[in-house]
Amino acid sequence: MPKYHLFLYSPESVGADWSPEEIQAIILRYKRWRENIAARGHQAGGDKLRDGAGRVLKSAGGKIMVTDGPYVETREVLGGFFHLVAESFDQAVELARDCPHLEYGTIEIREVENT
Repeated sequence: MPKYHLFLYSPESVGADWSPEEIQAIILRYKRWRENIAARGHQAGGDKLRDGAGRVLKSAGGKIMVTDGPYVETREVLGGFFHLVAESFDQAVELARDCPHLEYGTIEIREVENT
C-alpha cells in the first residue's frame, strides 16, 4: 500500500496565547486522531517539530552555508508531520479530513516514492 506524509503548516503565531491546559487538550485531540488512524490499519506515526529551532543548509560557490531557520519571513512554518498508508491519494485526503490540525493551519499530503 502506498505511503503518504502529511506535513502540518501553521502561522508562527498559532498557540502563542494558549494556556497549558489548552495545549494539553489539543495534544490529546491529535493523539486520539492518530490512534484512530492506526486502529483502522493506516499506521499513522509522526512527530511535532520544536518551535523555531532548525538550520538551513545551502551550497553557495562550493561552500556550504548554514543559517538559522526556519526563515521568519515565511507565512507558515512546518510544525510537524504524520506518516500513513492509504490505497490512494483520495483515501489519504479522506483520512486527513478530520485531523485537528485543520483548525490551526494547512496540511500538505505527499506520496512517498518507493525506490
